Amino acid sequence: MQHTVSSNTLIKAALSATVLAGIILVTLILPAEYNIDPTGLGQKIGVTVLAQTIAPEVQKSPSVAGSVEFQTIEVIVPAGRGVEYKFEMQQFEKMTYEWITDGAALFFDLHGEPKGDTSGYYESYAITTSAEMKGSFTAPFTGSHGWYWKNKSNQPVAIQLLVKGQYKVIGLK
Repeated sequence: MQHTVSSNTLIKAALSATVLAGIILVTLILPAEYNIDPTGLGQKIGVTVLAQTIAPEVQKSPSVAGSVEFQTIEVIVPAGRGVEYKFEMQQFEKMTYEWITDGAALFFDLHGEPKGDTSGYYESYAITTSAEMKGSFTAPFTGSHGWYWKNKSNQPVAIQLLVKGQYKVIGLK
């Protein structure tokens, strides 16, 4: 027994599948993978939290070392103020990074703070003033690691930060 399917039925099925895929992309995949939530539904059902935990896990895969894309993060440093952007890393985990401002040089301190330390101790890896930096580091201890940028100008400065490696995003502190 042979079944035939009309062209109209195939077109309707393809359109239905495309619409459903679009809905899933906008409401679940974009919020969960990239923290892009145009409908607000991802925040309501809690999948935007996954964007900060799933992406770093993918980056930990040793089988794709060197081929994983950089995660791009934009940080705005207000005029006359400082901000801190951090990542949670385990001891000996690695991060490759590159950042560049939209033109203005900023004072910065790339540093880490040991997990659970209440004394205020932190270890600086680089302290200077620059409009860009590129490099990598291995976390000497488990804790939060990242940058403090200070904008001494009277205009906000945008930073484009690219990172890949073994980390979980903490974000602005």
